[in-house]
Amino acid sequence: MTRFLAMLAVILTAAVPAQADEQVTSYRLDNGMEVVVVEDHRAPVVVHMVWYKAGSADEKPGVSGVAHFLEHLLFKGTKTVADGEFSATVARNGGRDNAFTSFDYTAYFQRVAADRLELMMKMEADRMVNLQLDESVIATERDVIIEERNMRVENNPGALFREQATAAQYLNHRYGVPIIGWQHEMRELDLRDALDYYQTYYAPNNAVLIVAGDVEPEEVKALAETYYGALPRNPNLPERARPQEPRQMAERRLIYEDPRVGQPYVMRSYLAPERDSGKQDEAAALTVLAEILGGGITSLLSEKLQFDESKAVYTSAYYNGKSLDDTTFDLIVAPAAGVTLQEIEDAMDAVIASFLEEGINEDQLDRIKRLLKADEIYARDDVNQVANRYGRALTQGLTVEDVQAWPDVLQAVTADDVLAAARKVFNRDKAVTGWMKAPEVTQ
Repeated sequence: MTRFLAMLAVILTAAVPAQADEQVTSYRLDNGMEVVVVEDHRAPVVVHMVWYKAGSADEKPGVSGVAHFLEHLLFKGTKTVADGEFSATVARNGGRDNAFTSFDYTAYFQRVAADRLELMMKMEADRMVNLQLDESVIATERDVIIEERNMRVENNPGALFREQATAAQYLNHRYGVPIIGWQHEMRELDLRDALDYYQTYYAPNNAVLIVAGDVEPEEVKALAETYYGALPRNPNLPERARPQEPRQMAERRLIYEDPRVGQPYVMRSYLAPERDSGKQDEAAALTVLAEILGGGITSLLSEKLQFDESKAVYTSAYYNGKSLDDTTFDLIVAPAAGVTLQEIEDAMDAVIASFLEEGINEDQLDRIKRLLKADEIYARDDVNQVANRYGRALTQGLTVEDVQAWPDVLQAVTADDVLAAARKVFNRDKAVTGWMKAPEVTQ
């Protein structure tokens, strides 16, 4: 199976057509708004996105969930657009729209025919500064986000477990607070909280405009200057500084029991460095490491624990370097029937110890790099993915140049780089290990 997949990776990479670098134009408006235009003339569509450099980690203590709450409220009315009319207008013009909130950003997007770009800019610029809210809207939408938490978190033992584990990982940083908010604080969110966040962070000098698709840079620039360039900057935009983590001196462990758990598992997260502008080498090595340990059925954890020893039914490793502050490197192993959580954790640790001793062979490294290269190239065929890639990067401390350099940085990773990164990150004193399981049945 391993040999077959390695051959498949070669075939896939060879089959990928050679493409020039993405045609990217970037500049900054006089009011401080960043603009990135990515040309792709293969289809007459465009993705228009506005990203704010503010997410849940930028909230004040005591109002968790307000960033996500405001995301919902932005679909309410402005001085010129009635409640609900924004999305209705997008739909009438054959497009679709949505928004999402993360720790480091809040983003709003529309995908429409290219000739509808001006209308999207006009409406998005309007709600950047002209949002109209009252107490009745606040009460209704607050109920909506509380119900969303009930569905996504309270009714999901895995989500509750991950929430507790993340809170244990980040004792001081706002990454330890769930994006959707703590339930007891969500219930108290009011009009003042929403307007305070809106008036602080929703301004052109705290935003990034991404336009990707069938457009010309000059056309986009003219429209951006007309609609966004006319908006006032916020002269009181606060510095983007969050409380940092104290020195972690011992492993943190938790056991989460819930009668709804059908499949128990072990999850471990290690504090890990994020991708930094101009210094992406370590993040690239950790990206490769995640593929080596948990990237599918040919990964070390899968081969050893699922196929060789039949101890696990699922294994995974995950690293996301796009983060403004320290991120995590995560491992998950789910035991097969008859295998205890302690046994599967010990088996996972044995695989890690073996890897740290033996390292990675060049054939495996080359196969993973080919697959990563193919993924990067195929992602260019989706203008949504392209726009998201630049938006996430620019709101999390990276630059256009960093995004464009990333594929080459990945290809430059060596076996020694991967091993060095693993030895640095896999420090149990900087880890959180959690068990999720059903309560023991007592007779």
